[in-house]
Amino acid sequence: MIIYEFKVKAKPAQCRAIDEAIRTSQFIQNKCLRYWMDNKGVNKYELNKHCAVLAAEFSFASELNSMARQASAERAWSAISRFYDNGKRKVKGKKGFPRFKRNCRSVEYKTSGWRLDDNRKAITFTDKKGIGRLKLKGTRDLNFYSLEQIKRVRLVRRADGYYAQFAISVDVRIQSEPTHKVIGLDLGLKYFIAGSDGSVEPVPQFYRKSERQLSRANRKKSKKYSPEKKKEKIPQSKNYHKSRNRYARKHLRVSRQRKEYCKRIAYSVIQSNDLIAYEDLNVKGLVRNRHLSKSISDAGWSIFRQWLEYFGHKYGKATVAVPPHYTSSDCSNCGTRVKKALSTRTHVCPACNYVADRDTNASRNILERGLFTVGHTGNYACGDLPSWSIGVSLLANGESVNQESPLLD
Repeated sequence: MIIYEFKVKAKPAQCRAIDEAIRTSQFIQNKCLRYWMDNKGVNKYELNKHCAVLAAEFSFASELNSMARQASAERAWSAISRFYDNGKRKVKGKKGFPRFKRNCRSVEYKTSGWRLDDNRKAITFTDKKGIGRLKLKGTRDLNFYSLEQIKRVRLVRRADGYYAQFAISVDVRIQSEPTHKVIGLDLGLKYFIAGSDGSVEPVPQFYRKSERQLSRANRKKSKKYSPEKKKEKIPQSKNYHKSRNRYARKHLRVSRQRKEYCKRIAYSVIQSNDLIAYEDLNVKGLVRNRHLSKSISDAGWSIFRQWLEYFGHKYGKATVAVPPHYTSSDCSNCGTRVKKALSTRTHVCPACNYVADRDTNASRNILERGLFTVGHTGNYACGDLPSWSIGVSLLANGESVNQESPLLD
């Protein structure tokens, strides 16, 4: 399954129709979640049947395509099944009880409710929401695929406009020549990755570099915000919404920079090696450190791991996640455990006098563990499913991790 994304050219009336379709999708998803909470033992098929009840009860829900309503119910069931799975696997801490959505940014259609033009440069939505015909702007060519291969179409709202995503069923695996090389990767804050072969990649720090501009845009947004209007439930001014959108576009640019950087590094590592061992980091737990949370979030370790697993699946390369315990402390030369503070950046072994950079020493330990173990079987960056399989059911915020850049084909 691959995702092709196009920016759509829409008129103001069409934009309002897309927003209404997104709100309706969110409404159905929340109603299905409430139905599950009020009725014990409800399964996925009963939630799909409940969509017809909602369509009969609410006229605006009936205007949305029937399969789009079912897709919204499937999103609710996705959160419910994840909650069940976490309970069965005895995940520590909170099990992720499903929550009601407040700010959904996408609506998903299945195989009906839309129609592509003959030249595949425009799409027409045929339900009663009034979206109509939208022109597709992008470099991808949908003529290579049949209509039967397009399993889902999504409309996504972002700060810089609206996008159409096409989930296409196709085998992404590509045969590649073996390089006869293996590498261990240590993820860090001094270097983005440090390889066991001595190679390093710097941390780009996109957020840190843009933090001054983001703070200035946030201050301008705050100056136009009126607490009195909020208290009296009066809409904020148009200037506030303009500055709010301007601030959101700056954040969107930073996130895209981080994603493209992680994608490029992951692609380069996969093309250069046959086996890649990396740390199975608990990023959600690491960001609780109030001194390092901003730097860890800015590094994008989870995004890098997702793309590494996806490209490993695509090109037939082995990716192994190993436990990170004591990889920085153990000597990669003799195995002696040398305790050191986080500020100590050089590994000096008192037993064998081996001296190396802290991250390089850790990457060699990671490679050694990866060669002698299979890592965590079934443990992927996004749960039980590998990250390359994500995209069949889109997240409520409209993101999809396996959208490839044209440069990476």
